[in-house]
Amino acid sequence: MHIQDWLETIPAVSIYILVGLVIGLESLGIPLPGEIILVSSALLASQHGDVDPLVLGICASTGAIVGDSIGYAIGRRGGKPLLARLGKRFPKHFGEHNIAMAERSFEKWGMWAVFFGRFVALLRIFAGPLAGVLHMPYWKFLIANVFGGILWAGGTTAVIYYVGIVAEAWLKRFSWLGLVLAVLFGVTSMLVLRNRAKKAAAAEAEVPAQAAAEPEPAPANH
Repeated sequence: MHIQDWLETIPAVSIYILVGLVIGLESLGIPLPGEIILVSSALLASQHGDVDPLVLGICASTGAIVGDSIGYAIGRRGGKPLLARLGKRFPKHFGEHNIAMAERSFEKWGMWAVFFGRFVALLRIFAGPLAGVLHMPYWKFLIANVFGGILWAGGTTAVIYYVGIVAEAWLKRFSWLGLVLAVLFGVTSMLVLRNRAKKAAAAEAEVPAQAAAEPEPAPANH
């Protein structure tokens, strides 16, 4: 059963709680499909009046902010050993390469890594715990966390909600085939962009490694 089909079978209150909980756990550092749940719920809100998009956006934003804050507290308390344990348990998400890439982002961008990391699936999981591990001042983290969480969760809800309304009106004049093609185009574009971003990050990570591996030139003999 598709996620959206399943969401249609449960009450609106349960959807609000589910969205806040899943996004909160993902922000805390547990790899969960928070973005998929949010998008599916926002699309459902555009098609059914029982789900209020405003309440949905508030629940999603709250889950993101609270989850990130808990992740920060856990990371600050657990330190580097916590990342090592997570790497053993979730090697796909918390492998050495991913952690190194996230650490470079934090060292380069600071609190902006927390803000913009909300829009990147990998950094969305890392942001809270890693900010705590690196002892980022909490007031900086909190500002970036609040604004990033509201903009990502609220913005995603609003965009998908209005896209769903436009798509539904468009479907009345055209067909389901058009929507399927539009969705496929959007998903393909997103995957291509993410793939390019990953390749760029990998290339950036290889440059310091290659520089470190190159032997120093021998001193010239006089």
